Amino acid sequence: MLMSVRRPGAALRCFVVFCVVLCAGPAAGHGGVSIEDDTCIMTIGPYRAHFSGYQPRVRASREFCEDIPVVADAIIVLDFISSPLREMTVDFRIVRDVNNIGVDATYDDLGSPDDIEAATEIYKAAASYPTGNFDVTLRFDAPGAFIGIMTATNPETGDRYSSVFPFTVGRTSWGGTLTWVFVVLLAVAGVAAFVLRDTTTRAD
Repeated sequence: MLMSVRRPGAALRCFVVFCVVLCAGPAAGHGGVSIEDDTCIMTIGPYRAHFSGYQPRVRASREFCEDIPVVADAIIVLDFISSPLREMTVDFRIVRDVNNIGVDATYDDLGSPDDIEAATEIYKAAASYPTGNFDVTLRFDAPGAFIGIMTATNPETGDRYSSVFPFTVGRTSWGGTLTWVFVVLLAVAGVAAFVLRDTTTRAD
């Protein structure tokens, strides 16, 4: 018996469009770093900077945002988008996430200045960057969870603005993976339901 094959109906086309839109949704950020138009943006109070991360020894020129994919040396480059940052002093530090705060960490969660100092892994002392950019080399020897802190201080007023961004080193981000698995399973279920309905319709 010959079976005819019909073109996908409107319902299936709408379903495919839904899956594409779901996959292409905006990516969430960690703390002060977010993804806007495929660009990593760091927010420091009312100011903004472009955040880029690289691991040239293991990943060539591939860029990452926030989480460091591999346990190896990494370079973070910050380019000031807001020009007032060029007139401020900026310091940068990485602390261990000793309290397992995770992606919801805020500056207040880090404890006292002594607590922050005790947990510090990397510190770049306060300096001014009139060219509008600077870089930091990070060295890690094991996977883990960390929190970056960038603080900008207005030398004239003394006003301080901080950005806190949690990140991991050498750990798989299961959130994104599970989202893709869910979308694939949803797509398979939708196609199976369409084929079953089509087969039932022909049988009738």
